[in-house]
Amino acid sequence: MSHLTYENPLISRYASQEMSQIWSAQKKHSTWRRLWVALAESQHEMGLPVTAAQVESLRSAVDDIDFELAAKAEKDLRHDVMAHVHTYGERCPDAKAIIHLGATSCFVTDNSELVMIRESLERVRTRLVSVIDHLAKFANEYRDLPCLGFTHLQPAQPTTVGKRATLWCYDLILDLEEIEYRLEKLRFRGVKGTTGTQATFLQLFQGDHAKVDELDRRVTEKLGFADRYAVTGQTYSRKVDAQVLSALSGIGQSAHKAGNDIRILQSRKELEEPFEKNQIGSSAMAYKRNPMRSERMCSLARFAISLTANAEDTAATQWMERTLDDSANRRLSLPQSFLAIDAVLILYRNIVDGMVVYPKVIEKHLNEELPFMATEEFLMAGVEAGGDRQELHELIRVHSQAAGAEVKVHGGKNDLIERLQQDPAFKDCDLTSALDARKYIGRAPEQVDAFITEIIEPVRQKYQADLQQSVEDLKV
Repeated sequence: MSHLTYENPLISRYASQEMSQIWSAQKKHSTWRRLWVALAESQHEMGLPVTAAQVESLRSAVDDIDFELAAKAEKDLRHDVMAHVHTYGERCPDAKAIIHLGATSCFVTDNSELVMIRESLERVRTRLVSVIDHLAKFANEYRDLPCLGFTHLQPAQPTTVGKRATLWCYDLILDLEEIEYRLEKLRFRGVKGTTGTQATFLQLFQGDHAKVDELDRRVTEKLGFADRYAVTGQTYSRKVDAQVLSALSGIGQSAHKAGNDIRILQSRKELEEPFEKNQIGSSAMAYKRNPMRSERMCSLARFAISLTANAEDTAATQWMERTLDDSANRRLSLPQSFLAIDAVLILYRNIVDGMVVYPKVIEKHLNEELPFMATEEFLMAGVEAGGDRQELHELIRVHSQAAGAEVKVHGGKNDLIERLQQDPAFKDCDLTSALDARKYIGRAPEQVDAFITEIIEPVRQKYQADLQQSVEDLKV
C-alpha cells in the first residue's frame, strides 16, 4: 500500500473483502481464461482443430497469471485483451495458436462481467436477507411500543416503534424482489462474434448454422448460465447494466430513507445507533454521540444512487453495434455500485443489531403531543355528557390554539387538559382516560404480527441458506 497515491476508500475503508475480490484483477482475468477454456473445449468437442491436450494445458493455467508480463504487453499493444491472449500463450505455448479462436474481445470482457455481476448480485442478496431478518426481529420486539408518528415531519397520529421499522423492512423486501428478478433475467452474452452475427464461427463450421448455435449453447452452459441473450451487437445491451444499477440504487434509496429516519430520531434521543465505549463523537464537543454509521450509510447510498445515471447515459449513447466510450465508465460504475451497496448493507446490519431504544423519552415526547391527538375523544366525551357537538368543537379549537401558544410562545408545557377541565362545558367528562396512547395506535401491533407472518417468515424459509452463511461484517 502506497501513501503517495490515491486509494479507493470503497476498498480500503468500506466494502468487504468478498465483494472486492469479485471485482479484482485476478478474478476478472481468471474468468477470461475460464471463458477461453470453455470455448476451446467446446470447439474440441465439436470437431474443430483443437486438441484435448491444448484444452488441458489452458485449464491448468487458469489462475497462473503473470500480470507484469500482461502489463508490458498492453503497453506495447495498446489492447488489454490481446495482451492477455499473448500472456496466456506464453504460459501455454502448445495452445497459443488456438486461444481466442473465432472470438472478439467482448467474448471475454462482456461474458466475464456478466459472471461477476451474477456473483455480486448473489452476495448482495445474502446481505439484504440478513438485514431484513434482523430488522424484522427489531420490529417484533417493539411491535406495541407507542411512539409519536410524523407526517410532513410534524407530530401526527401515534404509531409504534415496531410498525415504523416494518416500513424500513418492507422497502428492503421490495428491493429483494427486484434483485431476484434481475438475477432471474440475467443471461449470458455467449459466442456472438465481432458484431453479433457469429460470422467467424459460421466460417469455422463451414456454414453449419446448427453447429454455431450449439457452440453458443455449450459455452453458455459451461459458465453456469441457463440462457443467452437472444441478439447482441458486439456487446450485450447496456440496458442490462442500467437495470442492474437501478436495482442497486433501490437498495440505496431504502437504506438512505431509514438512515435519515434514524438520524432524526437520534437527534430527538428516542433511539440511538451503536456507540462504542471509546468512540469519540467530536474532536471539540466531547459530549457528542453522533450517528456516524447512519450518516456513512446515507453517504454511500447517495453515491450508489448517483451511479445509476452513468449506466443510463451509456445505454442511451451506444452507436450501432457498439462504441468504446462505455469501457472506462463501466470499469468504474459497475464495481463501485456493488462495492458501495455492499458497504451500505454491512452498515445497515450493524446499526440494526446495536440499535438502542429509549422508551421513557419516546413516552415523554408522545405525552407532550397527546392532548392534541385526543381532541376527538374529548369531543365525543363532551357530547356523551350532554353537550352540543358544534359548540364543543369550537371550544376545543380555541383552547387548543391557546395551549399551542403556551408551548410555542411562552415555552411552557401543553396545558390543554387543564384548560378543558376548567371549562364548565367539560366539567362532567373524564378527560384523563383519553390520554392512553394505546388508544391511538390502531392496528399497528397486529400489522407487525401480520407482516412477520405473511412476509418475513416466507422469506426466512426461502433464504435459509443465505441466513446460515457467515457474512463478513467489517469496517463499520
